[in-house]
Amino acid sequence: MDNRDIKNLKKRYLIWLYKVTKEALDKIERKFTQLEIDRFILKEFKKQDSDNRVNKFSDEFKLYIQNKEKEGLGLKYKNKELKPGYLFLVLKLKTIEKTIIRELGKAGLEKIKSLYEKEMTERILKSTEQK
Repeated sequence: MDNRDIKNLKKRYLIWLYKVTKEALDKIERKFTQLEIDRFILKEFKKQDSDNRVNKFSDEFKLYIQNKEKEGLGLKYKNKELKPGYLFLVLKLKTIEKTIIRELGKAGLEKIKSLYEKEMTERILKSTEQK
């Protein structure tokens, strides 16, 4: 096995390691980023429905938001402190990124981040699930 093969093996492993760690962290963090967007949507929705004709649906959406927040808090915190598992993921991702920079350079990290974002976006666009 030559140096190029070894570098490719390391690169693939780092891509995989980044992906699985980032996915696990994103599963938690997206709850909070979605909440920000959901709250804005609900606020704007209520402005447009001034006569409350679809109040039932906005109430259901509000409940959906509350449940999402409760779930997100439960994934991230225990007794108002970060859960050790969450903190581990944060530290692991930082360490993986540092390792990628060491092995592949800053451009290598940016490429892996770009590949990850492209993959996640493609998954969303290919999804047939309706919410």
